[in-house]
Amino acid sequence: MFRHELIEKNAILMLVLTLLTVAIGGIVEVVPLFTIETTVEHVKGVRPYSPLEARGRDIYVREGCYTCHSQMIRALRDEVERYGHYSIAAESMYDHPFQWGSKRIGPDLARVGGKYSSDWHYAHLINAQSVVPESLMPHYAFLADTPLETADAVARMKAQRAVGVPYSDEDIANAAADLRTQADPSADNTDLLKRYPKAVTVPGDGKQPTEMDALVAYLQVLGTMVDFADPANEKPRQ
Repeated sequence: MFRHELIEKNAILMLVLTLLTVAIGGIVEVVPLFTIETTVEHVKGVRPYSPLEARGRDIYVREGCYTCHSQMIRALRDEVERYGHYSIAAESMYDHPFQWGSKRIGPDLARVGGKYSSDWHYAHLINAQSVVPESLMPHYAFLADTPLETADAVARMKAQRAVGVPYSDEDIANAAADLRTQADPSADNTDLLKRYPKAVTVPGDGKQPTEMDALVAYLQVLGTMVDFADPANEKPRQ
């Protein structure tokens, strides 16, 4: 009782002991995580973004799309019926930062890939109300007229590799070529698909990729990597 009273009456002593207790608790929780390779279980099909998809993701973040669209389907019946299979952690393992979001002014986009054609996405981004009259989304027509910066494709991939995205030397060496190939419907995309399965070639002009091309490529891959019909990919709910 005396010791307890002594601590309560001494603010500095209480602060020091509180910090010590929190530090010990933190160490006990955090240190074991360094003994395992990753806290996110790998799932068949999940891969890093292609150079064009990655640039599209950067544009998605730059334009603040995450403020109106989440990318996380919760394990609730109404969400699964509307958007598809609930999200699993592995699907976001190469996102820095992840795009789960906290608000849905527009629909969730976790499984938007393949739901609409690329032409639909172009029309929607240029003038959302032309395809969804009740939409509140602003127009992004300027993206179609903005040439995509491609000179830093290699540097961007190296930066991603530095934070754990497993791009190989081959991936990085072919970054510029893969970026242009995915935005050129007439190009041979055989090698691109070997490196990035399910990558969707967008209907660019085959000359200079635009920011619109990149954003559509990103949207078209969302939710398509994992085949949930495969029992091996049925994971516990996150």
